[in-house]
Amino acid sequence: MSTLITNIAELMTQDLEHRVLKDAAVVVEGERIAWIGSAASAPAADDAVDAGGRAMLPGWVDSHTHLLFAGDRTAEFEARMAGESYSAGGIAVTVDATRATSDFDLTRLALGRVAEAVSQGTTYLETKTGYGLTVEEEARSARIASTVADQATYLGAHLVPAGMDAGEYTDLVCGPMLAAVRPFVQWADVFCETGAFTEEQSRRVLAACRDAGLGLRVHGNQLGEGPGVRLAVELGAASVDHVNHLSGADVEALAGTWSGWDATSGTGERGTVATCLPACDLSTRQPLAPARALLDTGVQVALASNCNPGTSYTSSMAYCVATAVLQMRLSVHEAVRAATYGGALALHKDQGADADGERAVGSIAVGHRADLHVLNAPSATHLAYRPGMPLTYAVWRAGVRER
Repeated sequence: MSTLITNIAELMTQDLEHRVLKDAAVVVEGERIAWIGSAASAPAADDAVDAGGRAMLPGWVDSHTHLLFAGDRTAEFEARMAGESYSAGGIAVTVDATRATSDFDLTRLALGRVAEAVSQGTTYLETKTGYGLTVEEEARSARIASTVADQATYLGAHLVPAGMDAGEYTDLVCGPMLAAVRPFVQWADVFCETGAFTEEQSRRVLAACRDAGLGLRVHGNQLGEGPGVRLAVELGAASVDHVNHLSGADVEALAGTWSGWDATSGTGERGTVATCLPACDLSTRQPLAPARALLDTGVQVALASNCNPGTSYTSSMAYCVATAVLQMRLSVHEAVRAATYGGALALHKDQGADADGERAVGSIAVGHRADLHVLNAPSATHLAYRPGMPLTYAVWRAGVRER
């Protein structure tokens, strides 16, 4: 079954050629993109959809979320807005509520959040464990995460539970807990910050997870300059996320990881993506991550929602894109690219067009997964020109129209 989507005013492909096509069309066949080009030369298809002069982008790729949680942290948010500073300790409130929630309800809540994200144009997302913090609860979260998200990340090293020795808990994270979650996850992460895990503890966790065959990610440099970026670069992490407080040496180190990467062909040795989380920065009143400086030095940047109950209770990637344009000095094209191709790069899903279903996301190109986002606007510029407006008109996810 093939579908021709025509009368696209602006098609922002975010492919390696950075093409922006006018008066374009796309053919979807099954779950793949079969053809793109001028609407005037579009081939016939089994079905046709008229985009009505609207803009089309790749679906958002949200590479950093915490969707598996229960409970409410409104009081913490109100206190922070009244002037209290953010610290990692609030995670414990969510841990208690999540542990007390049944598998059925935890799955239902997570699926509801996924549906909210998809309704706003997100077509591929990652989510983490980290609100269980016992062997049994982290294994449960990992199992559920593997059923609700496209990729799952082990974040047992989110916080040391109250009453536990930090060294003993790190042993648990690196041993029995890791073994219990391993069948369900692709990645491992660690919250390397004051009040969470030290540099030594973080290195132990990351090394153990790497030895177990997991890809690595790091929560780093959110609350101040620290070892997060340095660890991510040293251990070859796919991404380091937050990156609010960076020294010149941090920026240079991240840029160095991309020195062997050819951005025009998508080949060579990939480096560590800097994932910026602007919705979280606004909620915690941290400085916005220096995305402009990172891009200018050759670092590949992603934008993600960091959807979680304490510091970023939103899955709106459009909000993140608008913030990146209006306050972080990215162009519309750069911000959209960071929220699509950049997220795919951080999740190692930027390449692939195989017949067995291993297909790239985050860009519109022949053979890639048909993840498409049509805006109720003639161009992507409206994402920042009309911030906060509900501009999602239609969404295709793996070739299936979701909206």
